[in-house]
Amino acid sequence: MTAERVRGPAPAALDRRPGVRLVATLAVVPLLRLAVARYAVPPGVPDRAGCDRCGAPIGLDRPLPALGPTARCGSCRARVGAAPLVVEVALVAAMAAVALTGGPAGTRVAVAWWLAWAVPLALVDAAAHRLPDRLTWPAAAGVWALLGAAALAGPGPEPWLRATVAGLALGAGFAATTLLLGRRGFGLGDAKLALGAGALLGWYGWPVLVAGLVLAVTLSAVAGLALLAARRVRWSSHLPFGPFLILGAAATLVLTT
Repeated sequence: MTAERVRGPAPAALDRRPGVRLVATLAVVPLLRLAVARYAVPPGVPDRAGCDRCGAPIGLDRPLPALGPTARCGSCRARVGAAPLVVEVALVAAMAAVALTGGPAGTRVAVAWWLAWAVPLALVDAAAHRLPDRLTWPAAAGVWALLGAAALAGPGPEPWLRATVAGLALGAGFAATTLLLGRRGFGLGDAKLALGAGALLGWYGWPVLVAGLVLAVTLSAVAGLALLAARRVRWSSHLPFGPFLILGAAATLVLTT
């Protein structure tokens, strides 16, 4: 099946009240920063509950300044979680990707849902080489359910069934490399992340799924070669693949739909 170019919403609809959408999007920053701070710990280590330096608790009941743009502990001023403004910039980029992705509103809601979880997932994977189940499963389940609702409201079951098969196939393929190759393959966290990414790409067609996977692998290879040239990693080093899968999927949705 060939991918069809999907007409996006009219420019007037995209430009309507952008400031309100931006403020609403940035309102979730403390929640995303909390997820990064909680889960960006080595595998086997308990989730972070407070400042590493002074032990001051971190939570939504006291979001500032630890869960704000400065990302500093309110007691000792040590950095907490992701670097200042990184989450905010990533979230704005995700919002732009949603706006530039074609398709009906229901489909773009599914894209927005996945990218909202993908932002902390990418940052956690980059920092700690892990993709926690508490983030990957809700991301995938929400995409599957929202695409199902979009199918009922518009094109029927065919794209939803294709998305389901694509997500399961991509996830199973990633999991198989882990079972066969161990650390040299993709991790099981990558396989769970691939469930949502594969479903979104598969909704738009098999060529879009292939393009997204090729782009993600290419970005990973280019980044690896650049880090090798800069002597930041060795040939035996293991790069997290989650950020590249997320970036490749988002870029493919923007460029092909």
